[in-house]
Amino acid sequence: MIDANALRAACLDFNGAVEEFPFPRHPDVSTFKVGGKIFALTTLTDAPLTVSLKCDPELAERLRATHPEVVPGYHLNKRHWNTVSLTGALPDQLILDMIEDSYDLVVASLPRAQRLLLDWPGERRP
Repeated sequence: MIDANALRAACLDFNGAVEEFPFPRHPDVSTFKVGGKIFALTTLTDAPLTVSLKCDPELAERLRATHPEVVPGYHLNKRHWNTVSLTGALPDQLILDMIEDSYDLVVASLPRAQRLLLDWPGERRP
């Protein structure tokens, strides 16, 4: 089961990923960013632990239909974000894949120069 420490480690394992606490009114909300853009949002002290992740809209709908632990993003664009409950009901690998997909979606939206600096597998040097 992915706990708060494992979630933080998984998010920070990506090239260029940083953790920030940008909400003064909610100082316990962690955001994980790449290139200044959020790819994961969580409160690591919450029980149950949840994480909001960017997702392709069609995949987001399929995940919600298949897994009750996946719901539209809380206080986010519900078409592009899912909030995932990390209660142990979902396989760890599925959660890790959703985190990676979120990171990849954000990196893909960055300028090419930034993608190259990140040595992102989706961006190969000529």
